[in-house]
Amino acid sequence: MIRNLGFYRTAKLYKHFSIRKRVKQVTDKIEIFPGTTVRSISNDRYGFAYSNPTKSDMDTFKFTDYDCVGFDLDNTLLRYNVTNLVCMEYEILAKFLVKIRGYNGSLLKPLTDDDLDFMQKGLLLDLERGNVLRISPDGIIRRACHGTCLLNMDQIREIYPEQKSEITDTFCHNVMATWNGPLSEKVRSLLDYFDIVASLAFARIVDALDEEHGSFLDRYNIWPDVLAGLIYISNTISWLKEIKKKSATFLLTGSNADYVNFTASYALGEDWQSLFDIVICFARKPGFFITNRPFLDVVNNDETDTASQDLKRDEMYSQGNWNELLEFFARITGKTNQQCLYVGDNLIQDIYVPNAFVRCDTLVVIEEQMSEGMLHHALTHPDEKILNSKLWGSYFCLKDSMINVDSLWGHIIKKHAKLCIPDISLITQKSLEEPIPCFDKDGKLYRGYYPAIPLSISAM
Repeated sequence: MIRNLGFYRTAKLYKHFSIRKRVKQVTDKIEIFPGTTVRSISNDRYGFAYSNPTKSDMDTFKFTDYDCVGFDLDNTLLRYNVTNLVCMEYEILAKFLVKIRGYNGSLLKPLTDDDLDFMQKGLLLDLERGNVLRISPDGIIRRACHGTCLLNMDQIREIYPEQKSEITDTFCHNVMATWNGPLSEKVRSLLDYFDIVASLAFARIVDALDEEHGSFLDRYNIWPDVLAGLIYISNTISWLKEIKKKSATFLLTGSNADYVNFTASYALGEDWQSLFDIVICFARKPGFFITNRPFLDVVNNDETDTASQDLKRDEMYSQGNWNELLEFFARITGKTNQQCLYVGDNLIQDIYVPNAFVRCDTLVVIEEQMSEGMLHHALTHPDEKILNSKLWGSYFCLKDSMINVDSLWGHIIKKHAKLCIPDISLITQKSLEEPIPCFDKDGKLYRGYYPAIPLSISAM
């Protein structure tokens, strides 16, 4: 039974969260109603046929194949009420922009259905030009808005010759090149539900500035911050206990220790820390996987300035790096070449970087898989009005004039994740030993969508 937090509790959480001395950065699930059945399918066209699993090629996925299994917290083990989260985030952000930064009061207008449709996870903001972009894996701009105004193809080509630009080319070639440095001031990717309201706020500000000046500006300089929300999941606790019997388990999250304790205590129980061999907070992903920041001790849920010299079991730490975490796993498992799995929702921080840079297998939780509908499944999502967008189309694929092709995010899912699921609770219903068909290492097959492929892909 999934227990939702209503607006009051969401606001209460924000109040608790916002008074802390350091705010979680804007980086870093699905309701199964009584009577709804989950049916397995077999469809050779989409590569769902089972094959004999081997450790070497990992054609199928099993949790018991892994020595170490780690989890993100937000939107992975903890499921948010996306409707409440988005509406509250936008209201807070709009008030901040109008009252503190002096932007036009039109930002305070209530959200309409068209406003909700405008927002989608995975969009790119061209910060200097004031444009919101939808791109394909090759960097081609397939759809774009200036502010909230949809651009036609001729207008797109006038702004972006050949429907491409330096920022989209660079982003698709190496997303980390736009994470920090000069390009990070030109482009912003909206990767999760903490981020998506920024697209509407950004676009509304562009509209207001254009109206005030009577024309498009040569350069826009708009970029504030956003945050808040929460939900509860049930069978996850006993499932995590079963995993811990067979593998080392770790929690790796971008949230601060006090926030983690507050939310995890609610969702996983007061004894939540016993579910993991080690907990790492404020991990500063994706840098955690590719830099060598020291682990810092945490005392009374506050990060200290003391660098930890020796990671200990059942303890909580802040920041840190992947290499030292692997050394810790080697000590507690007795294995020097661990097969590791990380479960998260952010396609860059949790999926692309750990898989591409440190060869950690990944499982991604994408709620749009359920909100868009799945082949031969009747599962629905209570927040589909916010998650789905008629303006931008499917999260997983792009509708071309003749055919559908993978979106950038659909491409990353197939290439860098073993499985894509809409809700962690769906995987907890299966035995840990039961093999599940997974994406192939070439990223060509769709069989890793569990329990089924999105309807948008089935039409390809």
